[in-house]
Amino acid sequence: MATYIQIGSTVTVGSGGAATIEFLSIPATFTDLLVKLSTRSTATGVGTIRMKINTDTAANYNYRQIQGNGASASSSAGTGATSAANEIGLTDGSDSTTSTFSNNELYLPNYLASTQKSYSVDSVEEENASTAYVRMTAGNYTQTTAVSALTFTLSSGNFAEYSTATLYGIKNS
Repeated sequence: MATYIQIGSTVTVGSGGAATIEFLSIPATFTDLLVKLSTRSTATGVGTIRMKINTDTAANYNYRQIQGNGASASSSAGTGATSAANEIGLTDGSDSTTSTFSNNELYLPNYLASTQKSYSVDSVEEENASTAYVRMTAGNYTQTTAVSALTFTLSSGNFAEYSTATLYGIKNS
């Protein structure tokens, strides 16, 4: 049975927004990591959330995505992507329905292993006035060092006030 333990406090973006959401000094006491993000961007339009592991900005990220909006579907992939191109999820923009936030859940198993790290993300973005999107992402980080830090940024704009992120450690018994 798995036990979920919140690591630190939930990060809540304050007035004026924030360029990044970070979890630094992640303890090496769990089996897996789970991050729940509820976000909104200061930029217009549907945006994307990007992830950097540790402080690595090099071309060490691979991902594959499928996305749909009820009217159409698409897929994309990135191989040898830098952290600036490592798109993991979606976020509502400033022109989305007022007080509507996207939801993303990132699962990172075996984050301490000395092998490449895989991850998966379930993402939804809803705008009550128009189209909603769902995206599934599977990826891997090609470095073999333990994950000790996660940084999230947006493709454009900043995280808007009241965006939140919570990190959980998972212990498998």
